Amino acid sequence: MATRVLQNRARSQAPGEIASFVRHLDYLLFAAVGGLVAYGLWVLSAVTQNDIAGDPDYYVVRQGINIGVGVIALAAATAVNPEVYPRLRRPFYGLLILLLAVVFVTDSVRGSQRWIDIGFFRFQPSELGKLIFIVCIAAFLADRSRRLGEWRTVLSAVGLGALPALLVFIEPDFGTALMYAGALAAALFIAGVPWSRLAALALTAGTLAITLLWVFPSAGIDILKPYQVQRLTGFLDPDLDPSGTTYNATQSITAVGSGGLDGRGVAGATQTNLNYLPEHATDFIFSSLAEQRGFLGASILLLLYALVVWRGVKIIAVAPSLFTAVVSASIVFILVVQIFVNVGMTIGIAPVTGIPLPFVSYGGSSMLVSLMMVGLLQAIHVRGRLAGRS
Repeated sequence: MATRVLQNRARSQAPGEIASFVRHLDYLLFAAVGGLVAYGLWVLSAVTQNDIAGDPDYYVVRQGINIGVGVIALAAATAVNPEVYPRLRRPFYGLLILLLAVVFVTDSVRGSQRWIDIGFFRFQPSELGKLIFIVCIAAFLADRSRRLGEWRTVLSAVGLGALPALLVFIEPDFGTALMYAGALAAALFIAGVPWSRLAALALTAGTLAITLLWVFPSAGIDILKPYQVQRLTGFLDPDLDPSGTTYNATQSITAVGSGGLDGRGVAGATQTNLNYLPEHATDFIFSSLAEQRGFLGASILLLLYALVVWRGVKIIAVAPSLFTAVVSASIVFILVVQIFVNVGMTIGIAPVTGIPLPFVSYGGSSMLVSLMMVGLLQAIHVRGRLAGRS
C-alpha cells in the first residue's frame, strides 16, 4: 500500500517538475542562439552558392545536418544535471587525453593532424576537448576550493591544463591551444585564486612566450612551424608579402572594406565569388558577410553575439555552485575570445589562427560543441533558478 502511494505521488509530481524545468529555461538565450544559427546558415548559403558547380546548396545541406545533430546534443546537455560531472572528472580527463593523442596516428591534412575521419564525418577532437577541458579544470578547482591560495593547488591545475594544451599545440593548432590556456586562466580567476598567484602565472606565461617566440628562434631552435612564424610576422608587418605570406589577411581586409555601409550584394561580392578570399566558408566567413551585407549586416551578427554573451554572464551570477560558476564563466570566456580572434583576424587586428566563428563557420565539430556549450549553460541556469526558488 505504501509503495503504491509513493508511486502515485511520483507520477503526480513528474509533470509539475518538468513544467517547472521548462519554465526556468533562458528563452532569450535560446532566441539569440537560434538567431545566430539561422543568420549563419543564411550567410553560408549566399557565400557558398558558387563554390560547388551544379550544387549551390552543398554546404547549406551539410551544415543543416550539423545543426540538427548539435540541437540534439544541446537538448541532452540541458537535461543532465551538471553536478554529476565532477564525479566523472578522472574518466573525462582520460578521454580528453586519449582523443587528443589519437589524431597523431591519423593522416595529416595540410601538414596538421587535427581530425579523426570516421567515414561520413570528420571530427576534430580538440573542439570537443575544449568542453571536456573546462569541466575537468572546474571540477578540480571546486574540489579544492579551500586550498586555492596554495601553490600546490594552483600548479596542479596548471599541470592538468598544460598536457592537453601541449598536445593541441603540437598537432599543430596554435590558436586552439591558446583557447585552452585562456579557459584555464578564466577558471583560475573565477574560482578565486589570489591575485598574487595569478600575477606570477601571467609573468611566467609572458616569459615563456618571449622564450618560444624570440629567444629560441634567435638561437636557431625553432618551436613554431614555418607557416606559424609567417603568420605572426605577417601580422606585425602586413605589407611584408601581400601576394604570399599576408595574402589571406590582405584579401580579407579588402573584402571587409569594400562592403561599405550596406554591402555589395551577393552578385557584386567579387572577393568572395572569384575566390580571391580564401576559406570564405570557414575561417573568413565574416569577411564575406561584410563584403556582401556591409557594416549593417556585420553589426546584426555582432549584436546577436553580444546578446548571447550577456545572457551567459547572467548565468554565471545564478550558478548554484562554484563548479557551475567556473564552467559557465569559462564557456563565456572561450566564446568571447573565439569571436574576437576570428573577427579580429579578418580586419587585421589579430593574427590569422584558423579559429572558426561560433555558430556561423561551416564545420560539424565547431557547431556541435558550440551548441553543447549552450546546452550546458541552460542546464546551469535552470538548476540555479530552481535552487534560488527553494
